Amino acid sequence: MTDLNEIMKQAKLMQEQFQKAQEEQLKTMTEGESGAGLVKVVMNGKHDIISVSLDDGVMGEDKAVIEDLLAAAVNDAVRKIEEKNKDALGSMAGGMKMPDGFKFPF
Repeated sequence: MTDLNEIMKQAKLMQEQFQKAQEEQLKTMTEGESGAGLVKVVMNGKHDIISVSLDDGVMGEDKAVIEDLLAAAVNDAVRKIEEKNKDALGSMAGGMKMPDGFKFPF
């Protein structure tokens, strides 16, 4: 059976890795797009929109169409960020060796 001290060391290491990963994620820029690239947004890891790019071809569309394309591009960026976060956290947790049958209290 794994020693409790070893589990605590692993938990501390995992917490440090988690904090470092969070800091890196906040710096990461992600691009979302819609309308086959007619609308693009760049978003950071805090979900702040850094820039918006509208292709000249979209400017002739109705206001409602442009609004829908903008919302879709933002949603695309959010999904990409969430997927990156999920992948990063999943790989970190997978490296922690716990005794058989051990469950976190959450």
